[in-house]
Amino acid sequence: MEKKTDRVIITVVGKDTVGIIAKVCTYLANNRINVLDISQTIVQGFFNMMMIADIADSSKPFDECSRELTQIGEEIGVSIKCQREEIFNKMHRI
Repeated sequence: MEKKTDRVIITVVGKDTVGIIAKVCTYLANNRINVLDISQTIVQGFFNMMMIADIADSSKPFDECSRELTQIGEEIGVSIKCQREEIFNKMHRI
């Protein structure tokens, strides 16, 4: 049995615009979610970012954070998904 962790995988995909990283990171900082690792690329105008974050000290529960991140994505025109690390790992296992 896998150990449950407080790490989440956040993915952001969409047309590149100014402020995507700022908007997402401001939300995370305001909710005491620590970014552990981040990778982002822009390919022919399309933005792609993957973050590993720790929600252990978050001021909100995971479900609420995930829902609010999805809403932020809709507001800025990108898709934001937030998944618990153990679920992400199981989905990507071959």
